[in-house]
Amino acid sequence: MAEQTAAVAETRPLNILIVDDSATMRTMIRRVVDLTELPLGTVYEATNGLEALHILETCMVHAVFTDINMPVMTGYELLTEIARREAWKDILRIVISTDGSRLRQEEVRELNVNLYIRKPFRPEVVRDVLSRIASTHNR
Repeated sequence: MAEQTAAVAETRPLNILIVDDSATMRTMIRRVVDLTELPLGTVYEATNGLEALHILETCMVHAVFTDINMPVMTGYELLTEIARREAWKDILRIVISTDGSRLRQEEVRELNVNLYIRKPFRPEVVRDVLSRIASTHNR
């Protein structure tokens, strides 16, 4: 019992940022996140890359799920900015986009994207990604 208590005490909550201009898609990703039984902290949402940057500048975020094609600031521009900043080097980056072309995937790989998920996606894919993130985060 003491070991279980120690394990729970060592578990650090995972803060996630969901970036998508579609409210429906943000809600869908949020539901999948909420259904996981992971130690979640805060789940932030942004409608474009610029909003996401403001959140990243003021909040501790461990993982970003972002679309690519958005107004104001694209996901590609957001990922470029994340890659440029030393303070954000450990943020895990997951793209969820309808643009699944090989060229697009190669472009974002250069920005240290950890995973590229093509829309439409199965909820269990996001759930499995979150489980892997949480296990890495709590090592």
